[in-house]
Amino acid sequence: MGLRLKFNLAMLAVFGLGLVASAYVSYELLQRNARDEVLRSAGVMLEAALAMRSYTVGEVRPHLRVSADEFLPQSVPAYSATQIMGQLRKTHPDYAYKEATLNPTNPRNRAVEWETDIINGFRNDLELKEISGTRMTPTGPSLFLARPMQIKDPACLSCHSSALAAPASMVKLYGLANGFGWKLNEVVGAQIVSVPMDLAIARADRAFYTFIGSLAGVFALLFVILNLMLSLLIVRPIRTMSAAADKISTGSLDVPELPASGRDEVSRLAKSFNRMRRSLEKAISLIDDK
Repeated sequence: MGLRLKFNLAMLAVFGLGLVASAYVSYELLQRNARDEVLRSAGVMLEAALAMRSYTVGEVRPHLRVSADEFLPQSVPAYSATQIMGQLRKTHPDYAYKEATLNPTNPRNRAVEWETDIINGFRNDLELKEISGTRMTPTGPSLFLARPMQIKDPACLSCHSSALAAPASMVKLYGLANGFGWKLNEVVGAQIVSVPMDLAIARADRAFYTFIGSLAGVFALLFVILNLMLSLLIVRPIRTMSAAADKISTGSLDVPELPASGRDEVSRLAKSFNRMRRSLEKAISLIDDK
């Protein structure tokens, strides 16, 4: 087995182990980072929904002409936020937004079983500001990010404390059964953004394949460069010395001296070989003279 083959086998083993270790570490890291990035995007959507709710209360509701016989859903912050998020889904179809409520005025906001568990988590711990996690759906695992909806503005109770206090037009539109009995500082629901886990996995996989492809390319380039250096600096000089030694061993002393510039080990070996050749030439010359 030649020196070059031994060197290449050792280098391939080291590169292979390094590539496997890098792949394992980078895959886990990229998966976690992709999940965090998706959740950060979900957090931005929640902030946008909150901003829309505040805008509706401060800028839209005061300018709506509300009659006793007509209730305008556009005056409700939850309605505005949900509609805006619905429009956003046209360009971001993977993200789903819902203001899940235990006792909503609008039936479309009623919490389902898993959403109810999240809301109860917020109700049981008022210091809890955010819940995120993964749940199984018929289409696969899904990420979710949720924040509590707490009644902090007494003005909200004008529509939700009792049916008698609520606008007659709202009661006429939604009925007497839902959306009443809310209390100040009570957690009545949660803002929830859901994202299929496939989105995070797809982002992580793209980054992973790009990274591994780049790393393999760097290893391949390094492999070629090291082979060239090995050939030029070690293998070729040793082969030259080996050929010269073969000729000298057969009695041919007309071998030119080897290049011996430099201070590395190969250069010192070439200098030693040249001294040996000269010494051998002198010894043979002395023998011939006798």
